[in-house]
Amino acid sequence: MASTDLPPFIQHLLKPAAYPHPADDVRLVQTHISYVLLAGDFVYKFKKPVDFGFLNFTTLEKRKYYSAQELLLNQRLSPSIYLAQVTVTSDGGKLTLNGSGEPVEYGIQMQRMPEGQMMGNVIRRGELTTAMLDAIVAKLAPFYEQADGSDAIRAFGTAKAVSVNVLENFDQTRSFIGCEALSQSQFDLISGYARDFLGRESLFEQRIEAGKIRDCHGDLYSANICLADQVYIFDCIEFNERFRYCDVASDAAFLAMDLDFHNLQPLSEHFIDRLTAASGDVSLRPMLNFYKCYRAYVRGKIGLFTAHDPQVDEATKKSCLEQAARYFQLAARYAQQ
Repeated sequence: MASTDLPPFIQHLLKPAAYPHPADDVRLVQTHISYVLLAGDFVYKFKKPVDFGFLNFTTLEKRKYYSAQELLLNQRLSPSIYLAQVTVTSDGGKLTLNGSGEPVEYGIQMQRMPEGQMMGNVIRRGELTTAMLDAIVAKLAPFYEQADGSDAIRAFGTAKAVSVNVLENFDQTRSFIGCEALSQSQFDLISGYARDFLGRESLFEQRIEAGKIRDCHGDLYSANICLADQVYIFDCIEFNERFRYCDVASDAAFLAMDLDFHNLQPLSEHFIDRLTAASGDVSLRPMLNFYKCYRAYVRGKIGLFTAHDPQVDEATKKSCLEQAARYFQLAARYAQQ
């Protein structure tokens, strides 16, 4: 994608001189919902004006609100990373980061983490250890214990509430059936399994009674974990409470699924073993396969969305479709178990 096709404020922030600190090599990374600028020792993240139904960033006020929420919620697990909300302003047509003119965009400033220690890179080098997973558990177990589990949040643990999140994925991907990533047989297998499991309402009620529905992270996988001087867990779901108010089993299943995706099943088992031991959560396992399947399908869906974003380049599109296909294959394997 040519830089001239990007929003003017992003074109401006691609220039090192736009920043009040050294930023010799500014790099832009795009997701289906965000522009992320790596600039010197810092990261600047801005939301795209998109509406996917489950999130809506189409107005400046919405992007301002959800940027502030992103900052607040992520400070629960990584307060030293999430620094401030930022504003891009315009004064007589001149764009400035945190200037005094009219606000044209809102985002957040983060401390840049060492890329080599991002969990995904650690996995790619074959260096992930049980000790690293133990450190993740040591951070997650007290987080879940202390997270809000009020009656309003517990209501999101019913089979009916969970079905809203799970079944909408099938509605949102139906038009992609037959593409190179998702076949009709996979769709039928996975959606059938999900509907059957959602009929086991007593399992969901048991989790509610056990106090395991909490204000969780919502997007817990290797792309959002850094294993540096300590464990940093970042980029939680801020845009829709029903994705963050969930069973602890759903949160943990995401990381366990991600380890399975990278063919690290023994480490996936170790993570779940340690988390259940640390939390005393004996009823997590019966929910695990269902939530793994759900999480794998969500990742496949996001790959499809990103691949079909007209702003992404061909290389990104190809990579996203290949990954989506692998996630749907994994979801189908869970559905067959």
